[in-house]
Amino acid sequence: MARPNRFYDVIRIGPVQVGSHHDGRGGTKHTAACTAPGCGFSADYRDRSAAELAARTHRCNP
Repeated sequence: MARPNRFYDVIRIGPVQVGSHHDGRGGTKHTAACTAPGCGFSADYRDRSAAELAARTHRCNP
């Protein structure tokens, strides 16, 4: 069994990284997080496509 919050299938779309992880309850979550200094954007999604869409449309204002 995989440990919770161990990311796999990580990709970068601009400054945003998208990765998948097991939530500890048998499900899979997908996270989009901006790596720009001072931005702080991150969010969890149930669908990989939603996380990738958020990464593509994210505009940061650090």
